[in-house]
Amino acid sequence: MTVANWCIAAACLLPVLVELTPKVASFKGKDRYDNAHPRDWEGRQAGWMRRAHAAHLNGFEALPLFIAAVILAQQAHANQDSIDILAMTFVLIRVLYSIIYISNLATLRTLTWFAGVGVSLAILAMA
Repeated sequence: MTVANWCIAAACLLPVLVELTPKVASFKGKDRYDNAHPRDWEGRQAGWMRRAHAAHLNGFEALPLFIAAVILAQQAHANQDSIDILAMTFVLIRVLYSIIYISNLATLRTLTWFAGVGVSLAILAMA
């Protein structure tokens, strides 16, 4: 398995980890996570917890382009080292994106989002 393939796995797990953050934090609060009604609980969240959920959703939205780009570039026999470097860059950008989103830095979040899309497009261009 290539580094880029491991990066696909990491990119798929990242939104799940981002979503766990507010749920774990809620174990100490008044409004504890409600596993019986998770959507209701998410709807009541505000501030960083609500932003963490939004970052979680956006993480899944970023996956199709990234996954398709890696697979197509590999099928086209593009330089694997370049694919790997760009894939690792994508994962790093998505980690930063989640931190920036939760931190409520809207302009920086948008710039980081564009960087992630740009990396995915760069991988796709290799195909």
